[in-house]
Amino acid sequence: MLTSIEKDIRSSFPILHQKVNGNALVYFDNAATTQKPQEVINTLVDYYSQTNSNIHRGVHYLSQRATEQYEGARIKVQKHINAKGVQEVIFTMGTTDAINLVAQTWGRSNIGEGDVILISALEHHSNMVPWQMLAEEKGASIEVIPIHEDGSLDLTAYKELLQKGVKLVAVNHISNALGTINPVKHMTSMAHEHHALVLVDGAQATPHCPVDVQDLDADFYAFSGHKVYGPTGVGVLYGKEHLLDQMPPWRGGGEMISSVSYEKSTYNDLPFKFEAGTPNIAGGIGLGSALDFVNKVGLDYIAKQEDLLLKAASESLTAIDGLRIFGTSENKAGVVSFLVDGIHPYDLGTLLDQMGVAVRTGHHCAEPLMNHFKIPGTIRASFACYNTLEEVEVFVKALQRGLNMLR
Repeated sequence: MLTSIEKDIRSSFPILHQKVNGNALVYFDNAATTQKPQEVINTLVDYYSQTNSNIHRGVHYLSQRATEQYEGARIKVQKHINAKGVQEVIFTMGTTDAINLVAQTWGRSNIGEGDVILISALEHHSNMVPWQMLAEEKGASIEVIPIHEDGSLDLTAYKELLQKGVKLVAVNHISNALGTINPVKHMTSMAHEHHALVLVDGAQATPHCPVDVQDLDADFYAFSGHKVYGPTGVGVLYGKEHLLDQMPPWRGGGEMISSVSYEKSTYNDLPFKFEAGTPNIAGGIGLGSALDFVNKVGLDYIAKQEDLLLKAASESLTAIDGLRIFGTSENKAGVVSFLVDGIHPYDLGTLLDQMGVAVRTGHHCAEPLMNHFKIPGTIRASFACYNTLEEVEVFVKALQRGLNMLR
C-alpha cells in the first residue's frame, strides 16, 4: 500500500497514470530524464498563454512580467545551490552546453601545450569529449582517474595524478552509469592544493541531494533542468564570479553586449555576458518551478525514498542467478546497473518494455567505462521521488518473466 505522501507525490505526475502495452507504466529511466509535475506543466502553459514576451528589452507589461519571472527563476537557482550571487548563475541549454562553455572560454584562455586535464573513468561523454577537443587543439593531454572494481574512484591514484601539472579536474558528482557518489568536496580541496581548478558535472546530483557550491568550493558546477523535474533545453552553469569575469564571451549577439559600433563591441555584465540571444524563457521559468517542487517535497525525503528503493532493488536482483550488478560502492545514489549472463541487455530491455517497465539499456554515454568492465553495456534502473516499492516488485517480477523467456 502506498503511503499518503507517495500518493500525493504521484498524483502530481500525470504521465505516470497510463498503461504501456496494456500494463501500468513503471518508469525507471530517471537518470536519462525525470517526469514533470503538474505545477511545472502549468507554469509552461501559463507562460505561453498569459505572459509570452521577450525579456530585458521591453517597457511594456508583458516584457516586464516575463523578465521578472525569468530573473526570479535565476534567484531560485542561486538559493537552491547557495551561490554567492545571481551573477554567478548562467542559464545554458543544459549540462553539456555548460561544460562546453567552460571549455571554449576558460579552457581556450588557460589551457596550453603540455598542460593536463584530469577526468575520471566514470565520466559521461559530455564531460569527456569537450576536453578531448580542447586538448587536441591546444596540445594538452588528458589523464584519467581510475576506479576500483566497486565503481568508486581510486583517490590514491588521484593524488598521484595531481602531481603532473594538472590545470583542471573535471569530474561528476554522481555517476549516471553506476550511481557512485564521488567525494567532490575532498577532491576539490586536493586539486586546489595543486593550483588546479575543478568543474563538477552535477547533472545526476541536483535531483537527489543538496548541493552547496560554496561548501563544495568547486570553481564550476553544471546541471540540467530536465534531470530535476524541469523542462528540457535549459540548464545552469555556476562559476565563481572572479573566474567568470576573466572569461571571454562564447557566443556573440544580442543581450551579451553593452554597446556595439562597427569598429568594436563592449560586453555586458555577468551573467548576461554568456547569454547571447533570446534564451529558453519558458524553460528557465519552468526550472524555477521545478526547484519549488523539489523543495516542497524535500531533498531529505527524496534521498530517503530513493535509498529505500535502491536497497530493495539491489537485494532482489542479487538473488537472481547469473545477474551481476555493476557499481557497488557504499556511497551510491538510486541507480542499479546490471547484466545477466548470456542475455543481451537490449533483448531484456525490450521484453521489460512490453510489460510496461521503462529502463535504459546500452553504454549510457559512458562507453570507456563499459570497456573497462569489458561489457557492451548494462540494463539500468534509476529511481525518482515518485517511484515506489510496489513498482520495484513489478520490475523484478517482469525481469524474472523476461529471463524465463530468453533462457
